[in-house]
Amino acid sequence: MIRWIARFVGLGFVAVLLISLVADLRTYFGSPPQETAEHKFHREPKALKLSTDGPLGHFDKAQLQRGLKVYTEVCAACHGINLVSFRNLTDLGFTEGQIKSFMNDQWKIEVPTINPDTGETATRKPTLPDRFPSPYPNEIAARAANNNAYPPDLSLIAKSREGGAAYIYSLLTGYQNQPAELLKEFPSVKTPKGLYYNPYFANLNIAMPPPFTGDGQVSYDAEGAPPATVDQMAKDVSAFLLWTAEPKLENRKRTGITVLIFLIVATVLGYLAYQNVWGSAKRAVKRTGPLEPEHQAKSRAAKGKAGIAG
Repeated sequence: MIRWIARFVGLGFVAVLLISLVADLRTYFGSPPQETAEHKFHREPKALKLSTDGPLGHFDKAQLQRGLKVYTEVCAACHGINLVSFRNLTDLGFTEGQIKSFMNDQWKIEVPTINPDTGETATRKPTLPDRFPSPYPNEIAARAANNNAYPPDLSLIAKSREGGAAYIYSLLTGYQNQPAELLKEFPSVKTPKGLYYNPYFANLNIAMPPPFTGDGQVSYDAEGAPPATVDQMAKDVSAFLLWTAEPKLENRKRTGITVLIFLIVATVLGYLAYQNVWGSAKRAVKRTGPLEPEHQAKSRAAKGKAGIAG
């Protein structure tokens, strides 16, 4: 009886699911969801080729140094990289003396501290162990200075956004006027005042104004450096932010290649060892079990001794 009740309850549950599925399908095909402006006009990141691409990729230190300069002169006014220390810049090819010169001459934001005499908040010049300080003391101050928009920290931005460095590059070079086709099809989504149209941003309108005003905004004075075009500056700072998010990228790739080589060699040695030990051995299958003639004879003898028929 209990089984019949359980089956009846199960059939009722399946019937409810089927009715719900049919109703949802009728609703979907009867009145399909309307395509939104964000879905239709949003673009995937542009293709970006960097020296770190591929399993043998590596950082271009000259490009990272240019990216640091772009970040310092363009991005640092609003965005911090507070997971990066000044001493980490040695990975970019700088010496300690060059880093100290950078902190004293080029870096303008001081590190917050406490005055030991008065106990009040104060600031000081950064030192090598210090992390890059944020341009704002807290989130409230950051929102107050940016029309209630909070500039995110850029330390891990290349890992936290789909597309990584290509997304950053596309966003920086993607500012444009709203297309007439968008306004014709979706008149209610005109970019509000204080926002900027960028098809590479999730909802098409971003609070950050275009960071690059034109070519030559940052001067590349290193020997052999390419022209400081908007496109080149965007590539360089994207590569730099990839480094802040993945500073051990080269080590990780080298370790992966070493492990693959080890596994290949170990597999070959294991196969050769198997062939050497077992290659000439012939497999023989022996009949065993209760139906084996020897076992059956012993079984009959035991039954006869015990007086058991059969």
